[in-house]
Amino acid sequence: MQKIKYKNYNPKLKEECGVFGISNSLESSTLTALGLHALQHRGQEGCGIVSYDGKNYHSEKRFGLVGDNFNKEKILKNLPGKFAVGHNRYSTTGSAALRNIQPFFADTNAGGIAISHNGNLTNAITLRNKLVKEGAIFYTTSDTETIVQLIAKSKREKTIDRVIDAVFQIQGGYALVMIAQNTLIGVRDPFGIRPLVIGKLKNSYVFTSETCALDIIGAKFIREVENGEIVYVENNELKSLKPFPPKKIKPCVFEYIYFSRPDSILNGKTAYEYRKKFGEELANEDKIKADLVVPVPDSGNAAALGYSQKLGINFDLGLIRNHYVGRTFIEPTQKIRSFGVKLKLNANKSSIKDKKIILVDDSLVRGTTSYKIVKMLYDAGAKEVHLRIASPEIKFPDYYGIDMPTKKELLAANKSVDEICDFINAKSLKFLSLNGLYKAMGFEGRNNSYPQLTDHYFTGEYPVEIVDEVGNDKITQLSLLSANSNN
Repeated sequence: MQKIKYKNYNPKLKEECGVFGISNSLESSTLTALGLHALQHRGQEGCGIVSYDGKNYHSEKRFGLVGDNFNKEKILKNLPGKFAVGHNRYSTTGSAALRNIQPFFADTNAGGIAISHNGNLTNAITLRNKLVKEGAIFYTTSDTETIVQLIAKSKREKTIDRVIDAVFQIQGGYALVMIAQNTLIGVRDPFGIRPLVIGKLKNSYVFTSETCALDIIGAKFIREVENGEIVYVENNELKSLKPFPPKKIKPCVFEYIYFSRPDSILNGKTAYEYRKKFGEELANEDKIKADLVVPVPDSGNAAALGYSQKLGINFDLGLIRNHYVGRTFIEPTQKIRSFGVKLKLNANKSSIKDKKIILVDDSLVRGTTSYKIVKMLYDAGAKEVHLRIASPEIKFPDYYGIDMPTKKELLAANKSVDEICDFINAKSLKFLSLNGLYKAMGFEGRNNSYPQLTDHYFTGEYPVEIVDEVGNDKITQLSLLSANSNN
């Protein structure tokens, strides 16, 4: 197999994955492809669909984007059946190999099962080592295969009971969508860290990561899968199980800040509404006079609009985005690589010349891109550039499905706000406070005794124990699982 190497261009946090499953539809594979297309922002490395025709399972997996791979009728004809499950991949564990692209399929003694997974298991290595000692053979370097192995190993008779057996052994943040013969199954982790929603299209049920995937196929949004809930469709009837001890939900705050598509619904509101509120609350905490509010497109658009409206400062597009670069970009030469952020953004000189600018973005990770954008605005004639970030400082890495830099690479983990401001050469810098973030989401503030959201990126308070360790350092599974496998 030819190895394809990509230079990942996205300077921000790397998305999780997108999952989609549908029951009882003659167009299951086509609708799954459309759903994955709507979820393309969640993963661009690879995509796959598995269908079930009542007798056999059929699988198609590809590197790259959904629209480039599932755009031909002959490919979709290879995926017959009324049940299908699909996956968009951004690798948080495992190498960029075709065998790691999901959905995964296994033929167990209780029948076949296909599984798509969004998230990360914090005990995958421990479980994997235990399964290998017991004779299991692993084909991939993904933590998702651990779940497949646990389901296959279960002694329970019914598939749904096998799934319960498996999820009781795994830890972390996860959303699972599976098909097992004529049954569609969805699982959300006990804290609800990773998202999963239910929709309905005529007589078909859909389980997927975001409501935007329901909109594209004309499905009606029913509700979110509750934290710790297992939902399944059997004989066209939606059923629910709650096998875990009850916990308060703690969804990932970055779904609200960045990951979810702006039009997707989270807890009754669109992600766009939350992001606009973040900008408004940031403005409430700020005292500055300027000529113009400029967003970093597209991630800062909503927050910048909320900020400008709250303070009554003009909003304008001082940066123009090239939408055709994509989330990954093949950069063949050092000369092309040196263009850096200019491949994606360019200053709108007519809007920013001689202006005092408030530059708004949703988050700051390594700071290298912010430095380049600030420089770009000054080079284009801006008088002053004040950077405003519509979330708190990111100081801690993630272990639940976001490919986040190590603490050593996180700028706010190693520098004060003043030092960061000096590093990026802005006139001033301000982050949204943690309490401000919570207020913008409708809370009175953060409940420090039991946080309402998974917010460890800012606080270091991890809701799920990180089991897998090497020496004294708790690390992501990616560095372990992919260490000896690059094919």
